[in-house]
Amino acid sequence: MIRYLVVLAVGYVLGTKAGRRRYEQITGTYKALTESPAAKALIDASRRKIAERVSPDPPMVKLAELDNKTAVIGPETAPRKKPRQANG
Repeated sequence: MIRYLVVLAVGYVLGTKAGRRRYEQITGTYKALTESPAAKALIDASRRKIAERVSPDPPMVKLAELDNKTAVIGPETAPRKKPRQANG
């Protein structure tokens, strides 16, 4: 708890010494970087990759095609393991 308060105090002191102008410079740079189309595409792609890795839902696969525009999809099933045979 004491470490947390010390870190907050140091951050506060350094922040007040830097001043408003430095704060505006940092936030302006952050906004310029994150609002560019290239950065947005990279951020979106990264979020999708992370979501795919941590998603508890199985991926969906095409089960049947009804016509050119309609398909039936369902969750991909994991291959079943063969039961072990008893040694005997």
